[in-house]
Amino acid sequence: MAPTHVLRCCQRGLSWIPVVFIALVVCWSYYAYVVELCIFFYLIFFHLSFTMFVWSYWKTIFTKPANPSKEFCLPKVEKECYEKEARPESQQEILWRVATSLPLYTRTGTGGIRYCDRCQVIKPDRCHHCSACDTCVLKMDHHCPWVNNCVGFSNYKFFILFLAYSLAYCLFIAATVLQYFIKFWTNELDGTHAKFHVLFLFFVAAMFCISILSLFSYHLWLVGKNRSTIEAFRAPVFRSGSDKNGFSLGFRKNIAQVFGDQKKYWLLPVFTSQGDGLTFPTRLVNADAEQAAVTLHQEPNKR
Repeated sequence: MAPTHVLRCCQRGLSWIPVVFIALVVCWSYYAYVVELCIFFYLIFFHLSFTMFVWSYWKTIFTKPANPSKEFCLPKVEKECYEKEARPESQQEILWRVATSLPLYTRTGTGGIRYCDRCQVIKPDRCHHCSACDTCVLKMDHHCPWVNNCVGFSNYKFFILFLAYSLAYCLFIAATVLQYFIKFWTNELDGTHAKFHVLFLFFVAAMFCISILSLFSYHLWLVGKNRSTIEAFRAPVFRSGSDKNGFSLGFRKNIAQVFGDQKKYWLLPVFTSQGDGLTFPTRLVNADAEQAAVTLHQEPNKR
């Protein structure tokens, strides 16, 4: 039987296959468009979309997922007590004692403290354990095999831009190659190699357009609702119960949560998301704060 570390190395190597496939398709599309077709008038716009697409794709792949900080780890004494306890009720009592000093609003389905036995940390709000990365990821959205990385707090903006620029890249290729694709079917296109590249450029670009458009539209909807993919399928549980809109702050504030306050950086794959990934403003907390402000304003009037 092969050692565990050898199997892990093989698994990690195989996980790069989808990324290598995408890289090869992109390299071929660049060669086919720039070298074979060489449509000079379109090259400036082509290179602009190509650069932004590759930049955002690179950032999505190689940005390390953010993990819970040390303050969410159990202290040594409590950790030893937790490991010795066999009853879930006693383990939850230990977690509750530690969690009193932590900014936590979400709970398990039964109302307990969310704890990861694998990473041995109390999970911050919106944090989940990724079995593929074998770590807890802050504001985890999903693990994407096409980028061989977890999409979460640290790279969610990059992932959205990757979808946007890849869609723009494919649409640009499909739109500008369409006239040559028509010439191909009417036998007006010269050159055997050019015919091959025109045929596959159009079909590949159109195919990716359809798949990316649906995914991009879905994630734009998630951004507008301030939900992750996980939260869209399983509503987060708060002290008052489950609430699928618990993190929604309104459309504009929801967008700012991902893209930041400065609009000039929204279209650039640089990190501008709000917060630290450990704590998030919730609709319930904001409502309580507004109610407290109203109460304080009314008290002097009563006097």
